[in-house]
Amino acid sequence: MNIANLLNAMPGAVSQGLIWGIMAIGVYITFKILDVADLTVDGTLCTGGAVCVVMIIGGYPMWLAILMALLAGMLAGLATGLFHTLFGIPAILAGILTQFALWSVNLRILGGANQAISADKYDLLTSLRFLTATDIPFYKNPLFMITLFLLVVIALLYWFFGTETGSSLRATGANPNMSRAQGINTNFTKVLGLVVSNGLVGLSGALLAQYQGFADINMGRGAIVIGLAAVVIGEVLFSKVFRNFALKLLAVAIGSIIYYAVIQTILWTRLIDSNDLKLLSALVVALFLALPYWKSKFFSKPIKRGDAQNA
Repeated sequence: MNIANLLNAMPGAVSQGLIWGIMAIGVYITFKILDVADLTVDGTLCTGGAVCVVMIIGGYPMWLAILMALLAGMLAGLATGLFHTLFGIPAILAGILTQFALWSVNLRILGGANQAISADKYDLLTSLRFLTATDIPFYKNPLFMITLFLLVVIALLYWFFGTETGSSLRATGANPNMSRAQGINTNFTKVLGLVVSNGLVGLSGALLAQYQGFADINMGRGAIVIGLAAVVIGEVLFSKVFRNFALKLLAVAIGSIIYYAVIQTILWTRLIDSNDLKLLSALVVALFLALPYWKSKFFSKPIKRGDAQNA
């Protein structure tokens, strides 16, 4: 095993971690803020990538393609939200229904199982080829461009969740009954949270499709696991340090980078076959999910009997 090979692969792992970090922030909005288990993201990621690639191939400007991918993701979130609030379907089932329907929608958009785009033929925002190219300006490097995108997303979300509407959304996730008692339309805030979340996932899909040079019908499979891994890793490692809301969002993105760095390192060691990557991902998520429980059960200080009586 050559350490140089691992070091050469790390910029690619960090770039992917940054792209998936935007998706993970979308998962954070539903999973941690809204307290909703949304499985739509497995389909929405592909929808964002498919819309972006097809529009770029059709001759539309790259920025318009990214914007339409964002809007397509928001529409997917709107569908899940309406299934949940208007039809009374549990959130997890509503997400599964939308994800299931998006398979056919994505096939229609792509016109087949996949569509490829090349950085040599189209003006792409980011590409894997730009990672090592020396004939491009520094701002085209994926590490710079995607980091800039991520920081803009975090800044906009920090502003939004500081508004009255954003605060209502956070209150809905914290205590929906009290929120309703305060006059908040919790059905609206739930739909809004799902729309914002899946919009970010669609945006991530657009960047991922450009980065890897194609959109594939299977590109979103398992996205929810990666998103949860990033959320849990970020929370376990940085919850005691990052108290500010913007820093919590940044922790999710860092968690995504750590996840991909760990996966890349394990693949470099060749201890497991690449076909077992999904199994490894599930085990990584299970481990980080179990850490808070193990910490509270085995490492917390026992309460003295006298203290309990005084309390």
